[in-house]
Amino acid sequence: MVSMSDDRAALSAAAQEQAAQSGVAGVADVGAAGGAPHGVADGFADITQFKHVRRRYWGRYVASAAILAVIGYVVLAFAHGQIEWRYVARFLTARSILTGLVNTIVMTVLAMALGVLLGVVTAIMRLSPNPVLQAVAQGYVWLFRGTPVILQLLLWFNLALVFPSMGIPGLFEFRTVDVMTPFLAALLGLGINQGAYTSEVVRAGLLSVDTGQYEAAKSIGMPRLQALRRVILPQAMRVIVPPIGNELVGMVKLTSLASVIQYAEMLHNAENIYYANARVIELLMVAGIWYLVVVTVLSFMQSRVERHYARGAGRASGRQ
Repeated sequence: MVSMSDDRAALSAAAQEQAAQSGVAGVADVGAAGGAPHGVADGFADITQFKHVRRRYWGRYVASAAILAVIGYVVLAFAHGQIEWRYVARFLTARSILTGLVNTIVMTVLAMALGVLLGVVTAIMRLSPNPVLQAVAQGYVWLFRGTPVILQLLLWFNLALVFPSMGIPGLFEFRTVDVMTPFLAALLGLGINQGAYTSEVVRAGLLSVDTGQYEAAKSIGMPRLQALRRVILPQAMRVIVPPIGNELVGMVKLTSLASVIQYAEMLHNAENIYYANARVIELLMVAGIWYLVVVTVLSFMQSRVERHYARGAGRASGRQ
């Protein structure tokens, strides 16, 4: 019995080996006879005989053609419209326009600096465990974000109607109308309003930093303000800079609202000129060109600053 079972096992092993050898030979014969070519795995279809057809993006083509047609129509309208382009070139470097341009840039820088300062302080107050500071910060943001900028400018400019004089009685006093000039009213109106928006941007940046950074700074004995200045804020700048740059660009255009309180910014000076010579479109074109120049320069500077703070944080901004 033992010898018969051993013989059957030996015969079965020999049959399996012969079948395997015949299968390998069959695959080789099929490949040689024109079956699956070399390099194509079993179970996959051969697609080498298909021709590669480039994909057509008809939607893009139609949209591009439509955009070019609209741009061409607008360019032709301005080229053949009642616009004296020689007046545009003439007033582009007029003394009054350049003076307004300088005033616009000065107001933008000062109002933005005031807004950033107030925004950082307000954001820290919002994150403070002190409920009084939190309430004051929330009230400030609620008030100045909830009212129009032009309304705030008019209120600051007419502050003498509420406070005819300012100062400490018996020591020094001065008339509010002498102090609240168009420049100061524009600075306070734009800067304080900007601080309310900047505070939310800064608060979002501070919250984006991992809480472990706060704990690490606290563990080595850093006071809260020192930790914010040396550990938290440098890491939050990557989140803060892009929206602050956007706010800066917006501030350049927002200064034009100061013309309602007689601040001599660029649009106000352009209005004074076209009130005299009736060249409305030409002077508006001049102001628009200068606004675009300033915004372009600021956008380039913003991209450089963003790239600086994006180092070591993955893909740098502007290289997408």
